[in-house]
Amino acid sequence: MSMLDNPSTSKVHRHRANEPERQALLSSRVASLRLPDDAVGRKSPRRWVVWLGVLAAFGGAGFFGYKAIRGATPPDASPPAATAASSASSPTVSLPAPAIPGRDEIALEAKGYIIPARQILISPQVNGRILRLPILEGLRVKRDQILAELEDTEYKTERDRVKGVLEAAQRRLEELETGNRPEEISEARAELAETQAQLKQLESEYERNKVLWKKKVVTDEEYIASESKFRSTEHHAARLKYALKLMEDGPRIERKQAARAEVQQAQADLAKAEWRLNNCTIRAPISGTILKKNAEEGNIVNPVAMNGSFSLCEMADLADLEVDLSIQERDVARIFQGQKCKVCAEAFPDRTYQGTVSRLMPIADRAKGAVPVRVKVVVPAEEEGVYLKPEMGAIVTFYGAPPTARQTKSHGSN
Repeated sequence: MSMLDNPSTSKVHRHRANEPERQALLSSRVASLRLPDDAVGRKSPRRWVVWLGVLAAFGGAGFFGYKAIRGATPPDASPPAATAASSASSPTVSLPAPAIPGRDEIALEAKGYIIPARQILISPQVNGRILRLPILEGLRVKRDQILAELEDTEYKTERDRVKGVLEAAQRRLEELETGNRPEEISEARAELAETQAQLKQLESEYERNKVLWKKKVVTDEEYIASESKFRSTEHHAARLKYALKLMEDGPRIERKQAARAEVQQAQADLAKAEWRLNNCTIRAPISGTILKKNAEEGNIVNPVAMNGSFSLCEMADLADLEVDLSIQERDVARIFQGQKCKVCAEAFPDRTYQGTVSRLMPIADRAKGAVPVRVKVVVPAEEEGVYLKPEMGAIVTFYGAPPTARQTKSHGSN
């Protein structure tokens, strides 16, 4: 077969024959896509307009930003260097006073809890069994009203015994201070006179026996007996003489002083016994309301075991109430003693009461970062114990500004 007869060879020859035509067609298309020479050497005016608009926008933004910065700075503000120089030259710098509310404006609002100004634990002072306890929670009692009665048999017996001891001591003291009776002194004188008469007779017998003994008329025994009897009567007469002198002078001062001390001791014992007996009846120390009852009839009470932590009952005067608040340290400068307040219990938001800051506690609470404050509440007599009750939450509104002396503070003043 010849090359002309091969089909593949014929296709190649045809492709090579068409190649110049294809290159010419491609060159014409590329030439048609080129821009004219005058268009290439000339710039479009629309591009300049766009650039000018962009530059104008940036310029306006910079101008308004500069004006805003100048407006935020006060006209009289000095640069930091000048401020530092003026601070260094002046030893006293007055801080600007904060905005202080007026007399009728609200200074602060805070929440607290209502507490009695005086809450008393009624505890017995002696041991005993409770015989009567005529009290209930909420009962209003008057001062000296009986709250409880304890068994008093032991204390009555002790009181009666000490009374007898005191009576005996008083009689002994009276006897010593009165002295001896005239009849007793007369009796002592008569006894002394009788002894002296016997002494004279015995002396005569002794002298006679002495003479007879020397003459050997009487025996030695008779002589010795007469002498012994005479000497004994002589000493007895001397003793009676001294006893009469003591009766005439009266008791010694030391015995009187000892008797007086015995009387004082008995009186002290009697006062103690009566005190114990009186404390078997427990009375209300103030007029108020029973808040809590902690015992019942038949219980045995012991003041040592109670020791103030437990009591028969708790009472308080609900006409004398306060609100206990914790004011944060950052706000305590707005509070001062005597400041007028408005108190509103959370349970009765439509009822308000007048109040006054009674005291700021002398020590702060480190854990809370606050200062305890007490506000005295004015409770009408007809509403005592009706609406405001201890431990209820209350909102306190403080009015008015603190005194002028507290509004300005200076540091570094001489």
